[in-house]
Amino acid sequence: MSFTLSKPFSHHAHPREIIRQFTPNWFTVTMGTGVVALALNLFPLHLPFLHQIAVGLWLVNIPLFVLCTALYLARWIFFTRDAMPIFTHSVMPMFLGAIPMGLATIINGFLAFGIAMIGERAVGIALTLWWIDAALAIGFGLLVPFLMFTRQTHSFDSMTAIWLLPIVPAEVTAASGGLLLVHLATPAAAAHMLFLCYALWAFSVPLACGVLVVLFLRLVLHKLPKRDMAVSSWLALGPLGTGALSLLLLGHDAPGVLGALGMADIGAAAHGLGILGGLVFWGYGAWWLFMAAGITLTYLGEGLPFNMGWWGFTFPLGVFTLATLNLGVQTGMAFFTIFGAILVVALAGFWLMVSVRTLAGGYRGYLFVSPCLASRNALSPETGLNS
Repeated sequence: MSFTLSKPFSHHAHPREIIRQFTPNWFTVTMGTGVVALALNLFPLHLPFLHQIAVGLWLVNIPLFVLCTALYLARWIFFTRDAMPIFTHSVMPMFLGAIPMGLATIINGFLAFGIAMIGERAVGIALTLWWIDAALAIGFGLLVPFLMFTRQTHSFDSMTAIWLLPIVPAEVTAASGGLLLVHLATPAAAAHMLFLCYALWAFSVPLACGVLVVLFLRLVLHKLPKRDMAVSSWLALGPLGTGALSLLLLGHDAPGVLGALGMADIGAAAHGLGILGGLVFWGYGAWWLFMAAGITLTYLGEGLPFNMGWWGFTFPLGVFTLATLNLGVQTGMAFFTIFGAILVVALAGFWLMVSVRTLAGGYRGYLFVSPCLASRNALSPETGLNS
C-alpha cells in the first residue's frame, strides 16, 4: 500500500480560492497560539525549555497574524462582492472580534518576551499596537451588535455562545492595558490608562454576562446546539476568565499608580476589588468550565466533526488558565497554582490536537470555506478578480 501526498489546496480548483474563501475565523488560530505561549511562560514549575517553547510560539504567531491580515485584506480588495455578505450572515461577523483578540496576545508577548529581546523598544511597539487594538475592539464591539439588530436574522433557538465573540475584545484589551501600566513613562499616563481600561472592562463584561444568562435559558428550553457548533460552549469561559484576569491585573498595580497621584484610597480599593472580583468571576467561570466539559463529552458519543470552531477549545480556556495562575500568585493559595498547572497541560494538549488537524485541513484547503457564499452560486475563479 503506497502513500501519496496530495497537492496543497487540492480541495479548490485554483489556489486563488484561498483568498476568495478566507474568513476572519482564521484569526482564532492566532488567539489560541498566542494564549498558549503566555500560559506556558507562567507555568508554576520554572522549566527553561517551556520558556523557549513559549518564545517560539509567540515569534511564530506574529507572522501568522500578519499572514491572516494580508489574506483577509486581499479578499476585500480583490473579491469585494464576495466579502460583503459577511455583514448579513448570522455567524461569520462574530469572528471579526477574533482580530483584536489575536492582536492582544502579540501585544502581551512584547511585554513578556520582547523586552528581553529588543529592550524598551518592545514597550513602544506594544503601546502603539494597544491603541490599534482598543480601536478595533470598540469598533467591532459596536458594529457587529448593531448589524445583529438591523441587518441579520437570528432566532432564540439557534443562539450559541458565539454571540460573545464581538463583545469580549474590549475586556481583553483592558487586560493587556493592565500589563502596560508599569511600563508607562509617568504616573499620570499610567493613571489614564488604568481608568480607560476599567471603562473598557465595563464596555464588555456586563453585556457578556447578560448574554450568558440568555444562553443558559436557551440551553434549558432548546437543549444543546447542533454538532458543528458543539465546541461553542467553551466560549462562555472567555468573558469570565478575561473579566477575572483584567480585574486582577488592573488591581495589582492600581495602588502604586494612583498612590503616586494622591489617590491611595482608590488604589487600595481597586486592589481589593481585583482579588475579590477576580474570585467571583473565576467561580462563575468554573461552573461554565465543567459544564462545557460535560457538554463536550455528551457530543463525543455522536462524533464531533472537525472545523475551525475547534479553536474554541484554546483561547477561552487559556484566559481562564491565566486568571487561575494569577489568583495563585496574588492570594498565595496553592490550590489555584496546582489547578492552573493542570489547566496549562490541558490547554497545551488541546492546542496540539487542533493545530495538527488545522495544518492538515489547511494544506488540503477544505478549511478555507466562506459560509457567506454558500447560499448563492459561487463564481468560478476564472471569472476574474473582484467578481
